[in-house]
Amino acid sequence: MDRESLPALLKRHGLWARKSLGQHFLLDNAALDKIVAAAELTPDDTVVEIGPGPGPLTRKLADAAGRVIAVELDERMVDLLRAEVTPGRAVEVVQGDILQTDLRDLVTSRGASRYKVVANLPYYITSAALRHILEASLPPTRVVVLVQREVAERIVARPPDMSLLAVSVQLFGAPRIVARVPAGAFYPPPKVDSAIVRLGVYPQPAEDVTDVVGFFEVTRAGFGQKRKQLRNSLSQGLRRPAADIDAALRAAAIDPTRRAETLTLAEWSRLQQALASGVT
Repeated sequence: MDRESLPALLKRHGLWARKSLGQHFLLDNAALDKIVAAAELTPDDTVVEIGPGPGPLTRKLADAAGRVIAVELDERMVDLLRAEVTPGRAVEVVQGDILQTDLRDLVTSRGASRYKVVANLPYYITSAALRHILEASLPPTRVVVLVQREVAERIVARPPDMSLLAVSVQLFGAPRIVARVPAGAFYPPPKVDSAIVRLGVYPQPAEDVTDVVGFFEVTRAGFGQKRKQLRNSLSQGLRRPAADIDAALRAAAIDPTRRAETLTLAEWSRLQQALASGVT
């Protein structure tokens, strides 16, 4: 499929890219091949593809993997995929919202115990989708996503430039940018460039974090007041006395005047444990 044939395909089915769903379809074959290569697929692999659209990536995934489960929100695209892509391929198209989809049930009900996720994520759901995928009760072994370039750079950031998104992703795996993809590689082209991010998912969360909910309560509070010192943002975000926050920061060996973006995962973990233990 190329830039010339896609509009004709969409027109034949009476379709168009919907801005409300953030639909920008990747057509560049080199970029598509890089996504598939990053997933390191074998015929034994089950792949959950999120947002297949008209299926240019789906076709390539099906050639490399044993099975593709393509989850598509847009009912119009589901009909196109079933008519144009699935015949003769080990591809099942599921109509639904990935944010409301139980990934464990999705794959185990089809006989799989391990799977990988590959996605061209709409920009407006990137953070929520990554959290949903990585916090699933049965997480994937690998995630390869195409996201806005700025978001990709935030995902792989290190201290002193961390963000809540970076913490949320790096708690569960090691991300790296595989390639950058210009806006012109899409139809219709977005206003910004994109990047392919590969994430090798850990068997367990990093830094021995056992209370993931509590961990994110603390990190969200820490990042909730931009440019504020930790003692202030945590006190306000957690609604706890400043003296309690100072004691926990001391116990975690963290200077209370630091800012959230400078902390490592290990420091966030120590801080959460200190706060949970009620250090005074």
